[in-house]
Amino acid sequence: MQTVYFKSKLGVIKITGGLNGVESIRIDEGTFQKTKSIPTYFENCILEIKEYLDGKRKEFTFSMKPKGTEFQTKVWSILTKIPFGKTLSYLEIATIYGNKKAVRAVASAIGKNPILVAIPCHRVIGSNGSLVGFAAGLDKKKWLLENEGFPYQKEILF
Repeated sequence: MQTVYFKSKLGVIKITGGLNGVESIRIDEGTFQKTKSIPTYFENCILEIKEYLDGKRKEFTFSMKPKGTEFQTKVWSILTKIPFGKTLSYLEIATIYGNKKAVRAVASAIGKNPILVAIPCHRVIGSNGSLVGFAAGLDKKKWLLENEGFPYQKEILF
């Protein structure tokens, strides 16, 4: 398992993984740690994240291997199908999963998403259209949505 860091428009991005794929992407508020050498298996991930943040990419192709329960990985898989620039509510995700009563469980799984940005949990909003829940902070969630051209106008709820 290796960890690399790079500076981005959102702050320091921390990527963890190995030869089998990326296991986590975090937006780290800590001190930037210079990575001595970037393993080749991270190069495409870094390039794609930078392209996305620059508005030049809408989809990710690098290998992702998030670790989670069967339920969590199913929810994360649903998230990857939300189109660029679109949003769904937690209730809509639960409905797609097949159990609209599982909203809290779905929200919990989304909150444990280890691969921010590429598994687009930032595209999930409250049923009333409010921004809720994002590990890196709601200001970053709003930035990500606006970067995708989604004109977010509602008040951010903390």
